[in-house]
Amino acid sequence: MNSHASPQLMLVLLIDCTVKATALLAFAWIIASANRQRSAAFRHLVWSTGILGSLALPLLTLVLPSWHPASIGTASAPWSTAHTLPKDSLTQVHSMVVDATLSSSVLSEMKTLVVIIWAIGLLCVVSRLVGGFGRLAWLSAHAEPVLDDDWTRVVTEICRVLNIGRRVRVLQFDNSVAMPFTWGVLQPVVIVPGVACEWSEQRRRIVICHELAHIERGDWFLQVCAELVKAFYWFHPLAWIAVAQLRQESEQASDDCVLHSGIKAGEYASQLLAVVRTLKASKRNPSVALALARSSHLERRFAAMLNPTLNRQVLPRQARLLTATVTFLLLLPLAALHVPAQDRSGSFTGSICDPSGAHIPNATIIMTNQKANSIEMTTSDSDGNFEFKALATGEYQMEVVKRGFAEYRGPHIVLVAGREVSQVVTLNVGAVTEEVDVVAVGGAKTASEKAGRNPTRVRIGGDVQAPKTITKVQPIYPEAAKAAGTEGTVILHAIIGMNGTPLQLQVMNSEVDPQLAHAAVEAVSQWRYRPTLLNGEPIEVDTTITVNFKMLP
Repeated sequence: MNSHASPQLMLVLLIDCTVKATALLAFAWIIASANRQRSAAFRHLVWSTGILGSLALPLLTLVLPSWHPASIGTASAPWSTAHTLPKDSLTQVHSMVVDATLSSSVLSEMKTLVVIIWAIGLLCVVSRLVGGFGRLAWLSAHAEPVLDDDWTRVVTEICRVLNIGRRVRVLQFDNSVAMPFTWGVLQPVVIVPGVACEWSEQRRRIVICHELAHIERGDWFLQVCAELVKAFYWFHPLAWIAVAQLRQESEQASDDCVLHSGIKAGEYASQLLAVVRTLKASKRNPSVALALARSSHLERRFAAMLNPTLNRQVLPRQARLLTATVTFLLLLPLAALHVPAQDRSGSFTGSICDPSGAHIPNATIIMTNQKANSIEMTTSDSDGNFEFKALATGEYQMEVVKRGFAEYRGPHIVLVAGREVSQVVTLNVGAVTEEVDVVAVGGAKTASEKAGRNPTRVRIGGDVQAPKTITKVQPIYPEAAKAAGTEGTVILHAIIGMNGTPLQLQVMNSEVDPQLAHAAVEAVSQWRYRPTLLNGEPIEVDTTITVNFKMLP
């Protein structure tokens, strides 16, 4: 496969996933917007499923078999000039050797450039994410565990209420003005500032409850997935909107969890405001960390927590698992779906020629896609040219069939979306076959010839005049073989020279009786043909002659 194939395939995957992710995230946006009266936990679940689905699309698209809906395939049929048939509709498919040359174009180079630009953007976002991981690891390594009994009691109590079975570590960092935040999945960590030891019991409970609500929902893992979605689809506005909305709904859902635990809204708002006044969200804090407060969210969060009419329902874990399972099952057919308009390669063109270089009209070109179990066909025009405007991407076996010419099968061809492929096919003149029966009856020497179909003149490309036997000497059944009742078939291969004489006679089946073989060679060597003509010039052509020696009872 050409070196440009990988960028081309990557671009096809990128376009395919972008289209599907657009539909997925737009649907999540519509559902979340239409459910403003529902709880923040519900909207957070909607955005989570959209983000996880968008992240899973590239992997599922690669591993799942392609699915082409029949209705979409039928609708796209007018765009193709070739006829698509099921593989079983042809009883026999012949083949030919193809000398293929892939064309390189400016369009192909532009597509490669697009993939490079996308990869640079991906690396920029991922490097920022990796830097955040490093910062979190460094902060955790330089923080001291909080061993105070009051902190341990509060953490244990809230973990029991929220059904958190994992061990949660509370670490204290020496930066006395850094905002509390949490991170981690299997071993989650809550990091608090140095001044946390001076907090009241109420403030400790509020901060720990908020951070443990993040841990119970797996918000840090979801935030990492959201950052990966932003990295893969960095050029897509919906990806950035989805990440921002997920973080926003995550914070409000954690606020609702605090209020749901029995803390009054006014008390929570005042405590949160006091924390914001005394602490700050450091610009050096990793973007993947979930901090207690961010200045861009505070106004909206205060308005929400002080609004008594808002729905603050906390979704049970079973509901979230059921939603994730249903979403995954619905995501499978979406990932396997390949819309024909996006799954079509560029034009596939070429020409069919004879050995003299003349173009061959009305040759049948057959493209077999083994994976899709389909065949697409077209014919060459009066100038010997053919064209498939939009074949589905995939691996094809090219075959060409034309009466009077040898039949060969070409190498496998990989077609990628948007790439133009051009091929020149040279057909060799077909070999001649004849069959003669030599029959012996009751010891008497008799012979008869089984006449085959006379070759006819076929106009293909230039003038091709098939060879015709002028002198045919009938083989004689050897007396010794006839007396012994020996029968057999002699298969001879020869080249009909430009003067019509059989050259290089060779017995192809060495197991035949030598007497029968000698008799066949003696007779056939005396045959004379009218030479085969290509565009008026004599050419050599292969021939296969079968001589059957039979005994009648």
